[in-house]
Amino acid sequence: MQVYLDFLQHILDHGVDKGDRTGTGTRSVFGYQLRVNLQEGFPLLTTKKIHWKSVAHELLWFIRGDTNIQYLVQNGVRIWNEWPFQHYLRETGKAASLEKYSPEWKAALGDFIEAVRVDDQFAKRWGELGPVYGRQWRDFSGVDQLAEVVENIKRNPDSRRHIVTAWNPVDIPEMVKAGLPPCHTIFQFYVAEGKLSCQLYQRSADSFLGVPFNIASYALLTHLVAHDCGLEVGDFVHTFGDAHIYSNHFEQVDRQLARTPGVLPTLKLNPEKRSIFDFTFEDIELLNYHPQAGIKAPVAV
Repeated sequence: MQVYLDFLQHILDHGVDKGDRTGTGTRSVFGYQLRVNLQEGFPLLTTKKIHWKSVAHELLWFIRGDTNIQYLVQNGVRIWNEWPFQHYLRETGKAASLEKYSPEWKAALGDFIEAVRVDDQFAKRWGELGPVYGRQWRDFSGVDQLAEVVENIKRNPDSRRHIVTAWNPVDIPEMVKAGLPPCHTIFQFYVAEGKLSCQLYQRSADSFLGVPFNIASYALLTHLVAHDCGLEVGDFVHTFGDAHIYSNHFEQVDRQLARTPGVLPTLKLNPEKRSIFDFTFEDIELLNYHPQAGIKAPVAV
């Protein structure tokens, strides 16, 4: 995954220092593209450990059309926790008394997540993110985009309309209450020589924390759709709008850039499952993943 390290270095070398919504500050470039040949291995970073369960469970959560974090919490996935928690604090009048990322804030977050995990009514009220990715993929104003694109690939593989979009302007105000408007906004599939490729356009990219998950997630999606459609995998193409490194991630990025990429892992899918909608976590196996140590960094909320 040298292409990912080159991406980080490009932002450091050519980016502009800017303010941002979170107040953290970023170094940002506008417009970048990287390409990964999925035939060469599964693109899960080896220069730092990536939590594979989070990648796989989040994608399965999208595919099933879910928008409540309870499923993620119950499967040990923490990547969405902070946004509904902040919404909960604002709505209950507790935000002003809890400084973000303070020990008290972190303790309250732990209590919140435990309540989401075990209390269905609490989760229904406070674990809901609104009409984010899963809703748009499976019910965009009544259209099941994901099911349609899979069927269209089978019926007419040469079509230039194999597109799914998560950017629904009507729903943006509702999305931002407890979550985020979609960062990875639109993806398109392409079939050539019996191989399925996927291109993602991402409007906003947390390049150190988020992008490694995004690359792996859409690579996995491409594998699943290809499996369903009886195709091999081709390329994953990642196209960025605002690609940025948060100012409190610079040290971590430098540590990662000093590392040498290793051999990529491989992916094994349960051959007894055909439909993308039938897969569970147990049907997806990551083989020979030998990453270097993880590098922790704070999430900008």
